Amino acid sequence: MNVEGLIVKQEDKVLSIILNKPNVLNALNLELKEGLLEALEFARKNPNVHAVLISGAGRSFSSGGNLKEIEKSNPVDTFEYLGKTKELILAMSQIEKPIIGCVHGNIAGGGCCLALACDIIFAAEDSKFHFSFSKVGLIPDNGGMFFLTRTIGLYRTKDILFTAQPISAETALNWGMINRIYPKDNLFSEAMGYALKLSAGPSFAIGQIKKLANLSIVNDLEAVLEMERSNQAVLQTTFDHNEGVNAFLEKRQPKFKGR
Repeated sequence: MNVEGLIVKQEDKVLSIILNKPNVLNALNLELKEGLLEALEFARKNPNVHAVLISGAGRSFSSGGNLKEIEKSNPVDTFEYLGKTKELILAMSQIEKPIIGCVHGNIAGGGCCLALACDIIFAAEDSKFHFSFSKVGLIPDNGGMFFLTRTIGLYRTKDILFTAQPISAETALNWGMINRIYPKDNLFSEAMGYALKLSAGPSFAIGQIKKLANLSIVNDLEAVLEMERSNQAVLQTTFDHNEGVNAFLEKRQPKFKGR
C-alpha cells in the first residue's frame, strides 16, 4: 500500500503500519488519520491479514496533535477533525483482528491515546507518556478518557490529567496501562514476533475474544453471558475448534486456518 505519511507492508499475516513523519515526531493530523483508516480498512477486508502492528519511525511513536496546526484551526475545524478521529478509534476497536501498539520515546497527547486504542501495547524502556492536554487548556481526545479510566482507574486518571505529570514505562506497566517493556533495540522484533504468533493462531476466535472483551466493559453481566452463549455455539462449529481438539488429543501442534 502507498499511503502518505505511513509505511504499510505485510509480513506473513501481519500488516505493519509505521507512522513515518519523524521530522515532526509523527504528529497526528487529518491526512495521517485518513491514512490509518485506509490501512485498517485494507486489513479488515483482507482474509490474509490476521493481526496489525502499529509503530512509529524516528525518536518517538507520536507527539500527538500538531500544535501549530491546532493554533490555526477554529472550533468548527476542530469539531470536524475530531469526527475523523472518532471514525479512526472506532475502526480500531471494531476490527475483529488484534492491533499491537509498539511505542517508544516521548509519547504525548493524542499519541498516548492512539496507543491506548490498540489491544496490546509493547513499550521501549525509555518510553514516557505525557498526557499534557491540561497544559494547553484542553481535555483528552482520541478516546483517552474512555481508555484511561478503564485501564488505570478513575482517580489515577484524574490525577495524571489534572497535573500532566509524565508516566514512565515502568509505572505504566505497574498500573496495567501497557503489557510489556523491552530494550529499544529489541522492541520492534519482540512486537512483531508476538503479532506473528497471534496471526498463526485461531484468528476467528481471537477476533471474537476482542469483540466480547470490548463489549464487556459497557454491558452488564447478563448481557455478557448471553454474548458468550451465542458466540460459543458458533465457534464450536469452526475448523479451528475441531483442529484444536484433535491436536490436543493427538498430542501435536495445531495448524489453525482462521476459520
